[in-house]
Amino acid sequence: MREDLRPFWVKQTYLAFRSAWINWFIRPRCAHLGRHATIMAPWFVDISGPNIRIGHSFTAINTASQRVQIGVWGREAGQGSITLGNACLMSPGSRISASDEIVLGDSCMLANGAYITDSDWHGLYDRIDRADEPTPVILGDNVWVGDHATVLKGVTIGDNSVVAAGSVVTGDVPANVVVAGNPAKVVKTLDARAPRYTRMDVYADPELAARQFRDLDRYVLSKNRVWFWLWTLIYPGARRGG
Repeated sequence: MREDLRPFWVKQTYLAFRSAWINWFIRPRCAHLGRHATIMAPWFVDISGPNIRIGHSFTAINTASQRVQIGVWGREAGQGSITLGNACLMSPGSRISASDEIVLGDSCMLANGAYITDSDWHGLYDRIDRADEPTPVILGDNVWVGDHATVLKGVTIGDNSVVAAGSVVTGDVPANVVVAGNPAKVVKTLDARAPRYTRMDVYADPELAARQFRDLDRYVLSKNRVWFWLWTLIYPGARRGG
């Protein structure tokens, strides 16, 4: 990871600007967006549709070429919903698309390019209309959906389970397992009694976590100087000497 050469006050100014952007442009797109959302580049996140509820300490890592996308396209105006629990993470290029209902529990993590949808959006023969029967998707707490994995309609995944990279989940997954393949099958059982460290352990107290991250930034960035940071913007090669 590249060293952050910004002085502490420069980073804090940037974070204040980012927070203002989230509050002005992103929060109104949600029925609810919890406290301390960290959206790395909020100008590159797409949130659309009604009834999108996101818990506290949400993290989205997105870039211009790999946007995070959360969208509800209900059967009628105002229908359909997406609910994300507390301390969920969405990585670059991850997408959630709901026709009727998608629910993620606390501490769920979507890796790069992961995709969750509750609908085929059209039938094999009728390529215009979606199926009449809703097929909601429910993820329990602390579920990890791996790199470019896909979770399809009607699936329920139990707490703590992992969907391996590139897998396609078409049926229910029990708690505390790893599934892999297309269609995904159980390949490993996790010890339900083993201690776990989840994102909710970090963000159980959102205000405390925010203070701790700020204090860490103050400590790590305290040695940085404005003149050198500006010089690296003009002449990036100066980093090698820093």
